[in-house]
Amino acid sequence: MDTRSSRRQILQTLGLAGAMASLSSRPARARAEKLQFDHVFSFGSSGSGKGQFSYVEDFAFTLDGRILVTDAAHSWVQAFEASTGRFLTRFGGKGDDDESLEKPEGIAVDPDGNVFVADYNTGFIQKYDSEFRWVLTFGGYGAQPGQTIKPEFMGIHDGRLYVPEAGNHRVSVFDLNGQYLHTFGTFGSASGCMDNPEAIKIGPQGSLYLTDLKNNRVQVFDRTGAFLQTWGATGSDAGQFRSPAGLAIDASGRVYVTEIGNDRVQVFDQHGQFLAQSGKRGTGSGEFANLHGIAIHPQTGLIYVADTGNNRVQVFRPITS
Repeated sequence: MDTRSSRRQILQTLGLAGAMASLSSRPARARAEKLQFDHVFSFGSSGSGKGQFSYVEDFAFTLDGRILVTDAAHSWVQAFEASTGRFLTRFGGKGDDDESLEKPEGIAVDPDGNVFVADYNTGFIQKYDSEFRWVLTFGGYGAQPGQTIKPEFMGIHDGRLYVPEAGNHRVSVFDLNGQYLHTFGTFGSASGCMDNPEAIKIGPQGSLYLTDLKNNRVQVFDRTGAFLQTWGATGSDAGQFRSPAGLAIDASGRVYVTEIGNDRVQVFDQHGQFLAQSGKRGTGSGEFANLHGIAIHPQTGLIYVADTGNNRVQVFRPITS
């Protein structure tokens, strides 16, 4: 069955045709480091027009430093100038064409500049080239090997695309040509099991960091999917989570986690030691609603946060002392 027919069939089946207020550090176990973020600027507003958002989800950076933003509600991936938030172009959009998207959520860019977009509703992973031209579609809605249900925020490392699946409670692994390799994880709350995995990103030495949303924790795996460690518990204290969603790792190995339920960002070292937290519900700078993705610019170190409920992206500069 060709890709276009597969898409139509799945759609029919589914019924679908001043500063960031003191990012204050609570020194954990003899750490003296203090971390703050300066709010640099925000961009975006409510709407479905160019440069507007209806449900901003996740980010990736092109090789030349532009930021790509997925919007699950209006089906576009939009490109912006990272230093200013100026709208540049968009691709995807609803339709039956090969390049069309239904509900784009996760996004990742490979070392050659190709862009991978996870379509939450159809289970398809779409691959585009560096000029945002459609190249390939793979995956598809289902639980069989090579299929995905509710794919989320992806990561790329060493020629492999790691796709967390909220619907199948696992991570599917593909090569960069869309060939299925293996899966790891199964439903549950034991170590290595998952309940709605949301984001997977690559840490030091190629470790895989995963936000396990309904288990309110972060889990760490090696590149093969072997379990290494976990941290977090349900709650609102430092080091606890309520629906952890987005995840990013900076050049120093610090792990940044957004929380839908606590309207904040927490920061940990690579071993799960709590470093800092900030944010509360609101509409001001450094305030959030329904947080999702987070990303760190590889050249500037600026931090981009999907403030989904406020239909904007907030940008911060980290300061350590």
